[in-house]
Amino acid sequence: MSEHRRETRQRTFLKGRIIFNNGSSSMDCLVRDMSMSGARLALSQSAVLPEAFDLYIPQKEKTYRSSLRWRRSDGIGITFADTTAVRAPAPSPPPATIASPVEEPAAPPEPATGADPAEAMLRLIRRVSELEAENAALRQTVSSILTSHTAGVAG
Repeated sequence: MSEHRRETRQRTFLKGRIIFNNGSSSMDCLVRDMSMSGARLALSQSAVLPEAFDLYIPQKEKTYRSSLRWRRSDGIGITFADTTAVRAPAPSPPPATIASPVEEPAAPPEPATGADPAEAMLRLIRRVSELEAENAALRQTVSSILTSHTAGVAG
């Protein structure tokens, strides 16, 4: 597969965080190899990701605007939208406990009059994918909370 790449990727073992849905959803990942133009990520959970998202690497203190390039059972391949990373503060970690009531979801945008039906359908499919990914991330958070609570009760 390396013949398809313009650059050689360096093997890495870096913690990363995929951030999407306007910053309201995120999931942890492992950056397995990386070049100036992209990376291969290992995910701890199988989730539907949007086509574009941010990849934050705490050890480098950088955020990369990324696009999903390919998906296999052992991970995903991404390309960076810009080869210069944007410095960004670390995203806040998900809460350990549920401290606030669930926020009401934002209403879907109204379709523009005379909008192309195919384009509207594509936007809708992307939004559904984002919501599915957010749902998977929330399920993972709830599962880890329940696991830690069960371990604390048993111990």
